[in-house]
Amino acid sequence: MTPLNVVVGITGGIAAYKAVGVVRQLVLAGHDVHVVPTEAALRFVGTPTLEAISRNPVATDLYEGVAEVRHVAIGQAADLIVIAPATANTIAKLAAGIADDLLGNTVLASLAPLVIAPAMHTEMWRHPATQANIATLAARGVTIVGPESGQLTGADAGPGRMSEPADIVAAALARVAALQPEQDLAGRRVVVTAGGTREPLDPVRFLGNRSSGKQGAAIAEAAALRGAEVTLIAANLETDAPSGCRVVPVSTAAELRDATLAEAAGADLVVMAAAVADYRPAAVSEQKIKKGAGDAGLSLELVRNPDILAELGRAPHEGTVLVGFAAETEADDDRLLELGREKRRAKGADFLVVNRVGWHEGFASDENLVIVIGPDDGIVTRAHGTKVSVAHRILDVVV
Repeated sequence: MTPLNVVVGITGGIAAYKAVGVVRQLVLAGHDVHVVPTEAALRFVGTPTLEAISRNPVATDLYEGVAEVRHVAIGQAADLIVIAPATANTIAKLAAGIADDLLGNTVLASLAPLVIAPAMHTEMWRHPATQANIATLAARGVTIVGPESGQLTGADAGPGRMSEPADIVAAALARVAALQPEQDLAGRRVVVTAGGTREPLDPVRFLGNRSSGKQGAAIAEAAALRGAEVTLIAANLETDAPSGCRVVPVSTAAELRDATLAEAAGADLVVMAAAVADYRPAAVSEQKIKKGAGDAGLSLELVRNPDILAELGRAPHEGTVLVGFAAETEADDDRLLELGREKRRAKGADFLVVNRVGWHEGFASDENLVIVIGPDDGIVTRAHGTKVSVAHRILDVVV
């Protein structure tokens, strides 16, 4: 399994000492574990222990790291959240959506699967309020592990004992595995271009575009998750390159062309998501261009860059599926589609992904809205959502 960013929430029950075992097993399995205990949990197990076992600083205060928006950032970055033990009080707050501490904020700010391991006295577990709260969480898709029957605090015994750490970890990782995409690109070579090319004017200036590379990076990430051997040709990415990919950094359109032609040979799928400059300066100054006294302006001579997608499309590419992208500012939907169809035919792409861009849409956002045009010029899918979800929708139809 790919290493996960795991948040382990610990709440204030005597079983909190067993949560150390949950953290340890996740760390030994290769995952990056961040512990978020409640104030009550720290009465049972100390911060130094949790930091030593997790190998990460422990966050406790809702108002720490305000400048970096930590109260939501922890949850946003999580691939999995495990709460062990989950007390009756915590279960009630989760069911009601109460976020009066860092753990509650972390859960509400996350789209990651949530796994809880209840632990409490038998009477509390059997109480109608707790059972109603558990039913609410289960209906929302929360995975509930346990509780077991056994010895509780003091002389009490019965249902309410927290499941063993190994069982909690196994259930949590199984939940993530069940959500992993099908390995339908296993054994396939995939090449993705992403970002925006930059054409230098002088040592300090360039002609560029507003592409962040997020959509191309998301396609590379999605292909890797589906088992592909992925090469990401990255042109000035403004986002982190995904793990599991070989990254080839480039800057100019010429560099992108050379890298793409080299990597595309023998690839099963080539996705041209990078925004490539159509023109470059005819001459590049070796020194910074200075403005002179009385200058009315500056004239630049531009020459055409090679059309990389068209070059790939014109060449025989049997056995390689070629996917192009078209970012257009056209406001009319019908005309936008017609531009996409014209471009797909002109470039020789098998599929063309069309999205509308403008001053306030399309660029640098974490979401996207696209239309995918197929080999017969028909619409094979429309996708709207996060760029990762859009990436999977594109790969669904290509596969």
